[in-house]
Amino acid sequence: MKYIKKIRDPVHKDIYLSKDELQILDTPEMQRLRGIRQLGAAFYVYPGAHHSRFEHALGAYWMARKIIDALETYGGHCIPEEEKKAVHMAALIHDVTHIPYGHTFEDERKLMPRHDEDQQRYQQMIASGSLGRILRKSDAGRLAMKILKPSAKIETGKHYLREIVDGMICADLLDYLKRDNYFCGLSQLYDERLFHYFNIDKGHLSLTLHHNGIFRRDALSEITHLLRIRYVLSERVYYHHAKIAAGVMMSKAIERALQGGMQQEELYNLQDDSLPLYLEQSYGKDKHLLDLIGLFRARRLFKRCYMISREIGDENVEELETAYHHNKDRIRDDMEKQVAGRIGAGDHEVAIYCPSGKMALKEAQMPVMAGPHNVTRFCDLNSAEIQVLQQQHRSLWKFFVFVSPVYSQKRERVAKICEEVFGFENELPYA
Repeated sequence: MKYIKKIRDPVHKDIYLSKDELQILDTPEMQRLRGIRQLGAAFYVYPGAHHSRFEHALGAYWMARKIIDALETYGGHCIPEEEKKAVHMAALIHDVTHIPYGHTFEDERKLMPRHDEDQQRYQQMIASGSLGRILRKSDAGRLAMKILKPSAKIETGKHYLREIVDGMICADLLDYLKRDNYFCGLSQLYDERLFHYFNIDKGHLSLTLHHNGIFRRDALSEITHLLRIRYVLSERVYYHHAKIAAGVMMSKAIERALQGGMQQEELYNLQDDSLPLYLEQSYGKDKHLLDLIGLFRARRLFKRCYMISREIGDENVEELETAYHHNKDRIRDDMEKQVAGRIGAGDHEVAIYCPSGKMALKEAQMPVMAGPHNVTRFCDLNSAEIQVLQQQHRSLWKFFVFVSPVYSQKRERVAKICEEVFGFENELPYA
C-alpha cells in the first residue's frame, strides 16, 4: 500500500495515509469532527481537553494499522489486502456519526439512540453524501461500511474485522487512553509491547498470554495496567462531577428544544460550539432554555446537593436505574418537577443524574489464550488485582441531584427533600 500523506500527531507522532484514506479524511462528514470534542464538557474541568473526534479518528486508524501489523508479524496471520484496507477505513470513520455532546445525550440522559446503533444516522452520515460515494467505489470501502453498519452480520470467522475497530481491547480504546491522558495532563501510559499479544482465535480478536505453553506473568501485568489506566480515566475524567453537571445542563437545554419540536436530524451538521448558538436562534422563545445556555457558557455549573453510591445495594441500584436512567414512565421528569416545586424553582433548574448500574469494565471481558488450549476471558484469570479493578469500577456509580447555582444556598434543603423522596441518606458532606 502506497502512502502519500504524513500527518504529525501529538500523541502518536507521524501518521501515514494512502490516497483513498486521504480522500475519506477530506470529506465534509469527516471534517465536521474537528468541531466535536472527544470529551464533551470535560474542558470545564481539564482546560486542555479540547481534543476532537477528528484527531481521535486519525489515532484510531493508526492503532488499527498497528494491530493488523502485529497480527501478521507476531501472530503469523495473513490478512487479505482488501480486509486490511477495510479495517483502516472503518477505524478512520468509526465516530463520524457522533453529534455534539453525543455521549451525554445518548448514554447519560437517554434522549437519543447511541451513535453506533442508530440506523438513521448511519444512513445519512456514512451511507450517503460524499463519504458514502467514496466508500462505495471499492470493495474495501463497502466492507468498511458493513463493519460499521448497526446490526449488520459479519462473515463467520471474520469477527475480528469489527473487533479490531471497536471491540474490547481495540483501536478505539488504544487511542483514547493515550489521547485523553495527554490532553487532560495525566501521566498514565501503556507499553507498546502489548501489541505483541494480539492474536486471532476462531475468528475473534484475542490476546496470547503464553509463550511455548508457559503462562506469561509480564503479559498479565501489562494488560492489567491497561485496565488500571481505563479505571483512572473513568474516576478522574469521565465521571468527574463537574463534567457531569455541565453535561446535564446541556441535556436539559436539548430536552426543552425537543419539547419545542426539534428533530434529532437538526444536530447532524452541528458542532460543539455552534450547538448553543443554534439552540438560541431556533428555540430562543423558550426563556428557560436561554437561561441554561447562559449558565453553561459562563461556567456557572449546577451544584451537587444530593448523592448516593452503590453502598445502598445492587437491588436498589437496579431500581433506580430503571426509573431514572431509563426514565421509565417519565418518572425522572416528574421527580425533577416535584423537587423543584418544593424549593420554588423551575423544573429546568433541578436535574437528576443516574448512570447505568452495570458500570462494566468491558475490556476485562477480552478473550485471552492463557495456554495453547486454554481460551478464557481476561477477567476469569486467577488475579486478585483484576477483580479489585472491576469492583472499583462498579463502585464509581453515583446517583446525583443537581440544582441551578441560583439555588446553591438551598442545597441542604434540597438534600433533605431528596432523602424523603428517594429514601436514602445523603452521602455528600456539608460543612
